[in-house]
Amino acid sequence: MSRAAVFGAFLGTLALTLPAAAQTQQRTPTSPPRLAAPVQPQQPAQQQAPAVVNNPFAALFGKVGETTALNPEQRAIIDKISNYLSSTQVLTGNFVQVGPDGKRTQGEFYVQKPGKIRFEYDPPTPIDIISDGQSVVVRDRNLATQDLYPLSQTPLRFLLADHINLLKDTNLIAVYADDVFVTAVIEERQAIGGTSRLMMMFSAKDMQLKQWTVTDPQGYDTTVAVYNLDTTKKPDPGMFKIDYTRNIQ
Repeated sequence: MSRAAVFGAFLGTLALTLPAAAQTQQRTPTSPPRLAAPVQPQQPAQQQAPAVVNNPFAALFGKVGETTALNPEQRAIIDKISNYLSSTQVLTGNFVQVGPDGKRTQGEFYVQKPGKIRFEYDPPTPIDIISDGQSVVVRDRNLATQDLYPLSQTPLRFLLADHINLLKDTNLIAVYADDVFVTAVIEERQAIGGTSRLMMMFSAKDMQLKQWTVTDPQGYDTTVAVYNLDTTKKPDPGMFKIDYTRNIQ
């Protein structure tokens, strides 16, 4: 999988083109070690990877550029989502990603607000995505290279904020709730890259994040489902460090 495909799954509204990663290799001794033991989904106490859900209500969200007027009930739902995102200061778990071509990849992720996140893809995908609160890097463990971008240019800027109000801080275009999921759709408009959408789905029972889908300006969807979520385990701060000297030529 290319770094462009990996990065697009999480930062799909960022208008960037990333070079393709080299063919898959085994992790070498010089590759950065994992800083936390990976979750083992096969253990009885943990969940198995969930099936990715196709949202049947996506067609109700209108065309690109349209904004749906929200009624009081929808605004109350958005308040719940904003409160959940704001109150979740640490989060760890597993993820499964399904790309536009149907290929599945998986790994672990770690969040420490404000601004810090790390996605580690399981082999054979040699990619880590790391934010230290100021910048985001896409790191290739096999090639020992990384691409550096400002956090302010990605949708992670609001998802990793201490406090988020979706109605004020994002371009929210739709919200829907049924007995299973609560869904919110955010539109990101880039002058160069075009318009993308981020659709987040939460459990209607406890508002826990379940999955998100990024639709890029060409209309291709990438979906990430998360599970084995833990909001009490604080990640090692060293997991979010970026070596900026690697970008100095």
